[in-house]
Amino acid sequence: MNKPSQISTILKTSLPAVIDLSSQTIMWTIEAIFIGRLGASAFAGVGMAIQVILVFLSILLTFVVGASLIINRRLGARDFSQANHIFGQAMMMGVLMAFIFALIWYSGAIHIFKLIEEGGSRLARESGVTYLRTVAWFAPLLITNFVAVGIIRAIGETRYSMMVNVTINLLNLLLCPSLIFGWFGLPRLEVRGAALAVGIAHSVGFVLTFLLLRSRRLPLVLRFRDIAKPNWATAKELFKSGMPTTIEQLTWALGQLVVTSYAATMGVVVLSTQTVLTRIQAVLSMVYMGFGLGAMSITGKHVGAAEKALAIRMARLAHRVMAVFVLVIVSVMVCFSRTIVSVFTTDVATLDLGQRAIWIFAFAQIPKAMNNVVSGNLRGVGELKWLMWNTIFFVALLEIGLNYVAAFALGWGLYGIWGIQSLDETIRLSMNFWRFHRGKWQHV
Repeated sequence: MNKPSQISTILKTSLPAVIDLSSQTIMWTIEAIFIGRLGASAFAGVGMAIQVILVFLSILLTFVVGASLIINRRLGARDFSQANHIFGQAMMMGVLMAFIFALIWYSGAIHIFKLIEEGGSRLARESGVTYLRTVAWFAPLLITNFVAVGIIRAIGETRYSMMVNVTINLLNLLLCPSLIFGWFGLPRLEVRGAALAVGIAHSVGFVLTFLLLRSRRLPLVLRFRDIAKPNWATAKELFKSGMPTTIEQLTWALGQLVVTSYAATMGVVVLSTQTVLTRIQAVLSMVYMGFGLGAMSITGKHVGAAEKALAIRMARLAHRVMAVFVLVIVSVMVCFSRTIVSVFTTDVATLDLGQRAIWIFAFAQIPKAMNNVVSGNLRGVGELKWLMWNTIFFVALLEIGLNYVAAFALGWGLYGIWGIQSLDETIRLSMNFWRFHRGKWQHV
């Protein structure tokens, strides 16, 4: 395989994943704008409901990542029957969890939203409960589709996952304002309308995914016999493979929540600037994640095919491709810093602080982007526990511990927060790079 075709393989796998993942982030942003027009209470309640949903979906990473890791190896070894069996077992667990989550969301919504304090927040609680309960009716289809599309994406069939998710988000974009504000003769349903738009769009996505998995266009085929009969040995293998990634992602999310609380104690300008930077980060992370998923899929398949030298060669090429992308991104951010910040806010103080802080923020993107790709390589070779412990250690030491020292004891404020994140990503990138190129996986 020559270098142009290798680069083409990386881009054909990664770029559709970037579009796929970015479409969801963009849709969430647009939905937030529409909900915001209903008032601050609706905005706060729906925002919390989405955070609750995201926490539950992160639990499903156990099945998505665990199944994808094993399936990639099986596909690389041309063992399609076993790959389909693993996929069917993962879908069986996804369906079971979907009904459990639906029950929790509907029956537990009132108790979950008691976390919103009393005093002028009754409408926020009501909005959150309405949104979560409405989505709960569609949860079996939404969650099952989340697992299926996640596995399709993670095995490198990103063109199909992109088609499904872009269709879902375009339909949601059409239905969301129509049902919220009562456009085109539809009833004005406000928060309930936003939730119905999500449910209907994802239900259509479920049908598309089901038809795709039965069409034999993918290397995976949804076979009902694999769903109907539980295999506890396979279930154990899925948990063992996927649980470290779930813990890793939850740990990182917790760390970022603590960092946001640090920014909140420094005043409203620092908090608003941190919010702007994290929103930019959320969009950029979809680009990094797309390349990371591509790296995981390609590496896993080459390892499954016993082509370790080619896996390493493709990994190095992926690192170079990501380096070019992130340097372009950083250059744009540095050159148009004030313009980028002004997209999110018109507050003069926030604009001034954001324009200064975005330089450090931009530098942090270089190791962060590269680390996403190297981490994808490590996931492809099964180094999930290494990534988990690495994340736990550095979130505790740097993101929570040293960040506090830099922001408060040393008085560096927001500059300290992003300076420490640059240091964190750089150290983890160095360690992960060493682990991949010198790791024990090469000798197994």
